[in-house]
Amino acid sequence: MKYPLNPSLFSGDIQQEPIRAGFGRGLKAAGENDKSVVALCADLTESTQMHLFKEAYPERFIEIGVAEQNLVTVASGLARAGKVPFTSSYAAFSPGRNWEQIRTTAALNNQPVKVVGSHAGVSVGPDGATHQMLEDIALMRVLPNMVVVAPGDSIEAEKATQAIAKNGKPTYLRLAREKTPVFSTIDSPFEIGKAYVLREGGDVSLLGTGSMSYQLLVAAELLAKQGIDAEVVHVPTIKPLDHETILSSVRKTGRVVTAEEAQIAGGFGSAIAEFLTDTLPMPIKRIGIEDRFGESGSPAELLDYFGLTGEKIAATVSEWAARTHRYHQS
Repeated sequence: MKYPLNPSLFSGDIQQEPIRAGFGRGLKAAGENDKSVVALCADLTESTQMHLFKEAYPERFIEIGVAEQNLVTVASGLARAGKVPFTSSYAAFSPGRNWEQIRTTAALNNQPVKVVGSHAGVSVGPDGATHQMLEDIALMRVLPNMVVVAPGDSIEAEKATQAIAKNGKPTYLRLAREKTPVFSTIDSPFEIGKAYVLREGGDVSLLGTGSMSYQLLVAAELLAKQGIDAEVVHVPTIKPLDHETILSSVRKTGRVVTAEEAQIAGGFGSAIAEFLTDTLPMPIKRIGIEDRFGESGSPAELLDYFGLTGEKIAATVSEWAARTHRYHQS
């Protein structure tokens, strides 16, 4: 089935909304559907959009305060008692500040704690390097038992939040702060562990996660004008990967480019490279943050500066494809 895309995908007035807004709606809906869902925050309820749940179910909301280690430790205890706890803070602080507690109390014990890291990536903007969490994908996907999800837009974030409320696993949900284009629709599918072909092509596979999948769609449009037929695959679940969909695409194209608003070392691109190295080795180009910290600036300025816009990605892919042969199985 063809993935339903926003019909205004490439128009100048495409709807934009913060991905975290979808989380807020999804958490409220999850709380309505399951009374065991509880929410804990580190003094950032409105910033993370957890205030919607707090206002609807105040008896199931706990304000922990600026104490991120305690945030996940209390959540793990609640999970052991049969609750489905969602924790929220800025990703720079959770999992940035409390990774050991996440590891020991949630992942090691396989407790269904949902760690929601908001304001991830360079698009946090003027707050600068201290608040631009770029290492979280690497930190969380290395943990045994941990599921890692990076929704592409607010609509998908709403669906993903409700899905992880039911998966019975420790889970990391990665959210951006700034408004991003809404490329999916209410009818677009979402399932934990599934990737989706947004655009078919035969020359190169462009694999994206989070809001970068929209930028890959823009890049594919630009590449088509250069005669490069790019396939775009949206990978909202970084762990576990959808091996079948990814292999189907790369077998056809023979070349892979990944894009993420995060460190490429140990991140989404590394997950793809590790999988293909073990399964179907081929040329791969990873686009993301290359071993450096972020900087202050507007979200648009920073995405452009770090080469994460559709235009910059298209230029990178075009240059790389010109000197990189496609892999063909014998």
